[in-house]
Amino acid sequence: MEADWIDHHSKKTLKRLLPRLDDIFDSRPSAVASQRRQAFGERLHRHWEPLFRLLVNLYGWHYDFYYHLEQILISTVRAWLERPEVLKELDVRREENPEWFLSQEMVGGVLYVDLFSDNLARLSEHIPYFKKLGLTYLHLMPLFAVPHGDNDGGYAVSDYRAVNPDVGTMDQLTELAQVLRRAGISLVLDFVFNHTSNEHNWARRAQAGDPDYQEYYYLFSDREMPDRYERTLRDIFPSLRRGCFTWHEGCRKWVWTTFNSFQWDLNYSNPDVFRSMAAEMLFLANHGVEVLRLDAVAFIWKQLGTSCENRPEAHMVIRAFNLIARIAAPALLFKSEAIVHPDEVIKYVDRHECQLSYNPLLMALLWEAVATREVKLLARAMQNRSRLPSGCSWVNYLRCHDDIGWTFDDLDAAQVGIDPAGHRRFLNDFYTGRFPGSFARGFPFQFNPDSGDQRVCGTLASLAGLEKAVEENNPQQIETAVRRINMLRSIILSIGGIPLIYLGEEWGELNDYTFLSDPAKASDARWIQRSKKKWQSREKLNDPSTLEWRFFDEIFRLINLRKSLPAFYNGGMEVIDTGNPHLFGYTRQNTDQHLLVVNNFSETPQTMSARALRAGGCGRSCTNLVTGTILDTEAELQLGSYGFVWLYCRTPSETGGSR
Repeated sequence: MEADWIDHHSKKTLKRLLPRLDDIFDSRPSAVASQRRQAFGERLHRHWEPLFRLLVNLYGWHYDFYYHLEQILISTVRAWLERPEVLKELDVRREENPEWFLSQEMVGGVLYVDLFSDNLARLSEHIPYFKKLGLTYLHLMPLFAVPHGDNDGGYAVSDYRAVNPDVGTMDQLTELAQVLRRAGISLVLDFVFNHTSNEHNWARRAQAGDPDYQEYYYLFSDREMPDRYERTLRDIFPSLRRGCFTWHEGCRKWVWTTFNSFQWDLNYSNPDVFRSMAAEMLFLANHGVEVLRLDAVAFIWKQLGTSCENRPEAHMVIRAFNLIARIAAPALLFKSEAIVHPDEVIKYVDRHECQLSYNPLLMALLWEAVATREVKLLARAMQNRSRLPSGCSWVNYLRCHDDIGWTFDDLDAAQVGIDPAGHRRFLNDFYTGRFPGSFARGFPFQFNPDSGDQRVCGTLASLAGLEKAVEENNPQQIETAVRRINMLRSIILSIGGIPLIYLGEEWGELNDYTFLSDPAKASDARWIQRSKKKWQSREKLNDPSTLEWRFFDEIFRLINLRKSLPAFYNGGMEVIDTGNPHLFGYTRQNTDQHLLVVNNFSETPQTMSARALRAGGCGRSCTNLVTGTILDTEAELQLGSYGFVWLYCRTPSETGGSR
């Protein structure tokens, strides 16, 4: 009955709205070719019913629901009319090849514009370097207008339609997107849609007493409701502030501020907020953004008596955004950022929601396996929790601009004989150098004295032991750290999904402690890895005697190899039992190629039996594609300290017999 009601009323509503849309089209006839308009109409009819269903569920109880529905549709049409022709051509290509991002040729890089190249104008000078490295996806960290001083590294946005003047202009961003696209590189930006800065125009109008804009946020005159909500909320930055509400003296109200006092949470139960943010999303898409990283997706819907994280309505909001994009800017993809329980992370990944997702579980468990030298927790979690819906992909990374949190599942840990709470304490001690024998030089982040929870910051090279080894001038430890780093990078390039490199780490960037002398940054340990790029390091990439050259050469060769292997298309991956607690193995395959990847997480040489190799799909012989060496699978596989292999396994027909 409900399905019939939705179907009937969605058609009836669209029929009533179409004349209004036709008026908008007819007012600008020269801007719309009939063929393009027909394609838009087909997309609108195709996606209207599911969009209507979501909006009814979210906002149908509002007395003025039809008004909001009309306004959402009008702003969608206007955004499409304003969409540049070159992007409409891209829409057509993406619709013809909707799984373009699953290609093994996809390789991502991420950077802060001001730290990497000072500004947008100079960033285009580095495109030859991006192409040399093999990038096809470039994520620019938050670059929109923000308050001076505290702005959470750009995640307190004051204007989604203005670039921070310190790095450039919106025109320069649009031009950069065009240049990148011609170079075969997709532009990725953050869409900070859970909250705005307290200096955003909406927040300023709320502070001035405008009741309409006060409903854009969660404002309370006294502590009754904040206290009731906080009974079931957690502190996100406990070392900076406790609680999720901030008193604002100007408007004499308590404001919901999940993250920082200057970041005001948006009220998505208000359809005006949904409509306004959908317009901001399409504005960014029309300036050439091909992927939007949806920031803090878990927090966007509030419900009293819950943790206000991962609510069903949060998924509805994202799916509704996705449908609007499919209608007006179908080239646009979403990438979710949800640092929550692994079972919740994966719920955001769907062709109809977020086609891409960060893979925080893989990142955390790679570091866990490095610390323990054992892969039992990594293998179990990847075997049970890495499978994605068809047409979706992980974005795999070893470190990002943020911290490392130990987000593994407690049940997974218990089932392999690990005490979850004690293990997290061990990992924090290990990666901050407090554990005896640790090689890591990480920095503690956001210790919570109530729960004992803590996270860790640091660059890839410093966490993996290179900083300590260089300081101690120990050649053996330097060699071990280099091998450890290269093994980890091999995994993100081969395990399934888009590998993402925090640029600067391709040549082994170390921690930068100068942030401690900057009062605006000293309280946020994440700045230890957000350093100004030292280009003298990159100049060493031409000198084979340097570590920088070795790091770059290794990843350069692996990226090129990755791009040549059709088995790495898509994200499909199967973990295998290597028979050795120190070896992590998995297969990648398509109809034409079967690969077995094995990685040694120990400083000491390890072996994998011939039987385990055959169980992993290897016939009588196989080739290590990394070195070109042919291996006899009748003998055991030997891997040196932090060694790894990408084995091309010949099928029985290729080897002339059975296994």
